[in-house]
Amino acid sequence: MRKKPPIVLATRLVEQSRFLRAEQIDLEFSNGERRTHERLRASGFGAVIMVPMRDDDTVLLVREYATGIGSYELGLPKGRLDRDETVEQGANRELKEEVGYGARELHVLATLSLSPTYMSAMTHVVLARDLYPERLQGDEPEELEVVPWKLSELHTLLQDPEVSEGRSIAALFIAREYLAGRYRPAR
Repeated sequence: MRKKPPIVLATRLVEQSRFLRAEQIDLEFSNGERRTHERLRASGFGAVIMVPMRDDDTVLLVREYATGIGSYELGLPKGRLDRDETVEQGANRELKEEVGYGARELHVLATLSLSPTYMSAMTHVVLARDLYPERLQGDEPEELEVVPWKLSELHTLLQDPEVSEGRSIAALFIAREYLAGRYRPAR
């Protein structure tokens, strides 16, 4: 079911928010050149993006409003890690909040940067299998729609106009390659 995007009531510039902080970095390169670069400093304790597998070929996606692009986006469940939480604990908590399932089997497959030239934030890709129903209250303003998708049909997912988030696309390919035995994490 396609929902109408929320109404934008106001837009304003903020110098600093609870999520975004900019910093300047003075650098000297090996050739003696000096530059001042700016980057967004990571806030919090990192992030996770989960690839929840209902069975050997079915991944559970979520449809969620993406404020940055002003529309609904179909992608993987994801979220920020809490203080004193391991990657696996955070992934399982976020799964329960966003998808309504926990996982008995969690594998950290990779760590991705979003835009390494100006952002320091990192996101851990976690494969979640052996799912069981369990729901926790999350911080989303509306219930997320859970959409099953065949991993073997990943190529058709890329044609959906609601699919543009790079971390979701990369994590799906990483998981597909891992499950096919063509990729092993370096850990």
